[in-house]
Amino acid sequence: MTMTHFLTGLELDKSQALTLLDLALNIKQQPQEYSQALAGQSVVTLFEKPSLRTRLSFDIGINKLGGHAVYLDQQNGAMGNRESVQDFALNISTWADCLVARVNQHSTLKTLSENASIPIVNSLCDLYHPCQALADFLTLKEVYGDVSQLKLAFIGAGNNVTHSLMLLAATLGTDFVVVCPKGYSPDAQIVKQAEQIAAVNGASVLISDRVEAAAGSNVLYADTWVSMGDSTPLEQVKQTFMPYQINKALVEQTGANSVLHCQPAHREYEITSEVMDGKYSKIIQQAENRMHAQNALLVSLLNPNYV
Repeated sequence: MTMTHFLTGLELDKSQALTLLDLALNIKQQPQEYSQALAGQSVVTLFEKPSLRTRLSFDIGINKLGGHAVYLDQQNGAMGNRESVQDFALNISTWADCLVARVNQHSTLKTLSENASIPIVNSLCDLYHPCQALADFLTLKEVYGDVSQLKLAFIGAGNNVTHSLMLLAATLGTDFVVVCPKGYSPDAQIVKQAEQIAAVNGASVLISDRVEAAAGSNVLYADTWVSMGDSTPLEQVKQTFMPYQINKALVEQTGANSVLHCQPAHREYEITSEVMDGKYSKIIQQAENRMHAQNALLVSLLNPNYV
């Protein structure tokens, strides 16, 4: 797999994505075989935004691969203020073997990748969250096997998670539905891109403001109604989004038998505790799989001959 950076998820075609998911499963099932896969390598994890799952799953995951994780927060001020993003990339490249970056703007990742001589991994930006999508589909692969036979419905506000999920679904041949209130649709250009990829892989992409569009879905997926960094109180958007809450009635109405949420979750808003803690919830399995999917990605980028 010849991949230099992982910025959008579009770096992977169908075959490569399936190979990566198989590797992730193998790492999960046979961790001892990969305990030295990143021996002697250092990975900088940079965070402009808060994190629980991403920070810990990368840090602990890198350690389990025999590598060394170095956490960087905003002690140096906002990216591009104390020194240019270009100089940051040039300097980091002299010491580290990889940079995993959670940033405010996708343009920051592009500048990093253009100036770094090491792989850059997007661990979340305003447009994409590709590591999350890998974990999501690793979970679906564990539960269902062939993900190309599935219909997956994302319900809520079109955001970075929606974009990455939609693109990977299209790549893997999974039918994808986005159900969101008017005015909260995903980015039109990314939708168009996903539609083109889906057509090649025998899948469909549908955007609707009607919950009925999720009927017949195997999987329902929720995310917070207000994206990270947006200071809008949940109460303010509650009236708009409440009809899109994933609750027992909606699960029964659609016929879904799995529920996902990328977390952090706001219980009784976008999802009820009854569903989140219920028999169809795969949410904690999904959170665990962040580490295994990311480890497969890091091994593929940093030590592809190890596999």
